[in-house]
Amino acid sequence: MDSPHILALGGHPDDAMLDHALGLARGAKVLYVPTASNEDPAWTVTWYERLRGRAELTPLSFFPWPPENLRELTLAHDVVLVPGGNTANMLAIWRVHGFDEILREAWQEGILLTGWSAGMICWFEAGVTDSFGPQLEGMRDGLGFLAGSACPHYDGEELRRPVYRRLVREGFPGGIALDDAAGAHYVGTELREVVSSQVGAGGYRVGPDGEDPLDARVL
Repeated sequence: MDSPHILALGGHPDDAMLDHALGLARGAKVLYVPTASNEDPAWTVTWYERLRGRAELTPLSFFPWPPENLRELTLAHDVVLVPGGNTANMLAIWRVHGFDEILREAWQEGILLTGWSAGMICWFEAGVTDSFGPQLEGMRDGLGFLAGSACPHYDGEELRRPVYRRLVREGFPGGIALDDAAGAHYVGTELREVVSSQVGAGGYRVGPDGEDPLDARVL
């Protein structure tokens, strides 16, 4: 069995970050799970184009219902790719159909779990989300594969940094924040490294006393 891996991404990956993610995987079969974005077919087409020649893409739909072989389908892949969107809605749908437990099994089997925004937050215990409106709120309803909280888009959205820091000062679980062009690679539950596809983008440990930058390797 391969080690469990998660690559949490602060924002939509460029080609350098995408190639890095695929390089961490044991193979090139990607399960694309766009639940948070309402399974927008335009985005699915975009990802078919982006992965052409790089990997084999299979989109997973939960509407009008998930496939009967949901577990077998998921475990037959090497990467689970989760894009952004409404994190709370996504998690509710996953839990109704037992996909949360399938994802845990996939992670434990060594399938790379990755994604940005909603696809970053979901792996942690908690996160900062716009699921309930543009004002941003703290949500303590993540899958909990990784401890603490997560905040994507740290340099890409004006409210992310001040809202996250305020929430943590007021008792929200501390955790990790990532700029749009940064990723955090976890092996098991331990942070292996922060990577960046643009000079200046990085990650931060955020606690009640503020934030501390993390060393980031530029891809």
